[in-house]
Amino acid sequence: MTLHGDTLKTAIEQTRTKWGWFVALGVLLLIFGGIAFGNLFIATVASVYVVGWLMLMAGVIEIVHAFGVKTWSRFFYWLLSGLLYAIAGFFAFDNPLLASAVLTFLLAIALVASGVLRAWVGYSHRPERGWGWIVAAGVISALAGLIIAMGWPVNSLWVLGLFLAIDLIFQGWTFIAVGLALKK
Repeated sequence: MTLHGDTLKTAIEQTRTKWGWFVALGVLLLIFGGIAFGNLFIATVASVYVVGWLMLMAGVIEIVHAFGVKTWSRFFYWLLSGLLYAIAGFFAFDNPLLASAVLTFLLAIALVASGVLRAWVGYSHRPERGWGWIVAAGVISALAGLIIAMGWPVNSLWVLGLFLAIDLIFQGWTFIAVGLALKK
């Protein structure tokens, strides 16, 4: 066996002893996902706050970085970029409902664009095996984006929370499955 194979085998064996932690984390994520499903509005606001914090931190980092660049043009670029990020972060905290509407609309646009692109890529690879699955995934993504866009802005009160709840539940089941697989 190669050195890389031995290292991988050792890492798997060390991880195998922690299988219970994977299962526990999975159960915790399932509980959080259930709580998020129970109140999609609160889950939406929570996700907006997380995005706001991330934007605020990114803005501060870019502003600090601006003072480390050598030229004035780059300084102003990084400073302006950081200020815009920080302002957007503050905006998310100041008015999370409006921020959720903006983020929901951007999500709809991203789903439509990525779905159309994915369907086009799949269709352009028609002779290859599995191309239909790529097209189907693209069509489903584009349709999801269109459905979100058609319900906007009313659905912006719950769409982000729904995505968060679904993600938490899938992550929970994934951690449980990995933990149980490691146990065997």
